[in-house]
Amino acid sequence: MIKFKPPHVLFALSLAVLISFVASDTVAAYSLMEGVNAARGSNVPGTLFGDTGLITTIINTMLFLVGALSVIMIIFGGLRYVTSGGKAASVTAAKNTIIYAIVGLIISFLAYAAVNFILGSVSSGVSGGDFPVSNM
Repeated sequence: MIKFKPPHVLFALSLAVLISFVASDTVAAYSLMEGVNAARGSNVPGTLFGDTGLITTIINTMLFLVGALSVIMIIFGGLRYVTSGGKAASVTAAKNTIIYAIVGLIISFLAYAAVNFILGSVSSGVSGGDFPVSNM
């Protein structure tokens, strides 16, 4: 009769679990991709980076909103300047609004350029810029 000591049983059990994880890795990856494809809508981009990628679209939309908000604040500052009536405090507040809006607009342009440069560098370095969400 063979006696199994607890460390040997524990080792054998952990080895069996490890082998089952390694063997089912490709099945799990395939099942994961099926789930991603089932959850993705029909008009959702299939890549993360690239010209029509999901991350690029989100970042460009956010930067557009920041730029539009800066332009709106420049207009608001101009209206405050016109309606200040020559009061020094109102004129200073209006000028500060315009200056901060212009700084925000410049930062949004620089952020747009930096993000597109980085995404272009990342996407050109890896398989032509497409990180596919699905292989199907």
